[in-house]
Amino acid sequence: MAIIKPFRGIRPPKKFVSEVASRPYDVLNSEEARAEAEGNEKSLYRIIKPEIEFPKGKDEHDDDVYVKAVENFELFQQKGWLVQDEEEMYYIYAQTMNEKTQYGLVVCAHVEDYMSGKIKKHELTRRDKEEDRMKHVRVNNANIEPVFYAYPENQEINKIVSEIIKQDAEYDFVSEDGVGHHFWLVSDKTDIDKITEIFASFPVMYIADGHHRSAAAALVGAEKARQNPNHTGNEEYNYFMTVCFPDNQLTIIDYNRLVKDLNGLTPAEFLKKLEKNFEVKPTGTEIMKPKTLHNFSIYLDGKAYNLTAKTGAYNDNDPIEQLDVTITSNLILDEILGIKDLRSDTRIDFVGGIRGLDELKKRVDSGEMALALALYPVSMKQLMTIADTGNIMPPKTTWFEPKLRSGLVIHKLE
Repeated sequence: MAIIKPFRGIRPPKKFVSEVASRPYDVLNSEEARAEAEGNEKSLYRIIKPEIEFPKGKDEHDDDVYVKAVENFELFQQKGWLVQDEEEMYYIYAQTMNEKTQYGLVVCAHVEDYMSGKIKKHELTRRDKEEDRMKHVRVNNANIEPVFYAYPENQEINKIVSEIIKQDAEYDFVSEDGVGHHFWLVSDKTDIDKITEIFASFPVMYIADGHHRSAAAALVGAEKARQNPNHTGNEEYNYFMTVCFPDNQLTIIDYNRLVKDLNGLTPAEFLKKLEKNFEVKPTGTEIMKPKTLHNFSIYLDGKAYNLTAKTGAYNDNDPIEQLDVTITSNLILDEILGIKDLRSDTRIDFVGGIRGLDELKKRVDSGEMALALALYPVSMKQLMTIADTGNIMPPKTTWFEPKLRSGLVIHKLE
């Protein structure tokens, strides 16, 4: 059973929400955050990327940067830019992109569900990134940003949500990237109890995005439990904030690859080697979107090609081996180009499909990269199968859009 609870969110008054809300800490660098926050003293970047309060070049992991996060979190509350709700509640957070809206529930998930594996992962986490976010949770004693989970679609929850969203939204604004953000309070006790009860019937939930934030939030909760001699299990630190969406509403988009060189091969030699495991067809000068699984597009030397993996070149009965990222990693990046480790090899770069295929073409045409490789996106069904079987996806496999906006609500650990 998935254990969730309502909480007293800390959030901006309506009039400040579009100034406070920001993109997640990990989708932009310090200088981009500095530019976005310029002239806006209420920007959440001042809490989640507080290095922007220091001169350029400041190391974001310095102790005084974390201290500045705490100062700013307190300042935002003193100034009334963030205010805590009187009652515990759930929240509905909906996002609209490309005329499609997805409806998530903001809840507190249980640390023990993460530790015991009821919250399913599909990615490895890096200890240094975990430690950075753990430090941020520890010093602020809060989950400033949510994580992004999926649950098995449920008609009863759909019904509750559809009734609540008939009311006026608490927040309703469009961010500069064109995504609509809509937010309602779930304050009726009957609704709250029913949602809690329905979630208790779910055997598992799935991390969609935010593996490092999940790990950090859960590990800090477990750490606080160990440090408290009077620990009961009911303390607020036993829970962390997440936005949970029904699995059938989520969109995973493509996550593409760029490679700096052809490993000493000419374009003709490279194409010849591809023919061992792929049907290779020229498609002109424009890189095309792959149409199905096991179909790929490449671009090199000013020309585009469509590749289809040959039967027998991969194993469709294995949840990892059947992934297009695995097929291309094994048969192109490793076997032909000598790239063994996607995490550490500097010859490869990754581009989220939100940037479009033109970005791939541009970087090859500029001479910066030699080869672009466009992939068909992974499905939610593939992601859940991999998580259910205890497998881990290769690096840079999933890209979810739209990203959650940070700063709509915050969860304090006490």
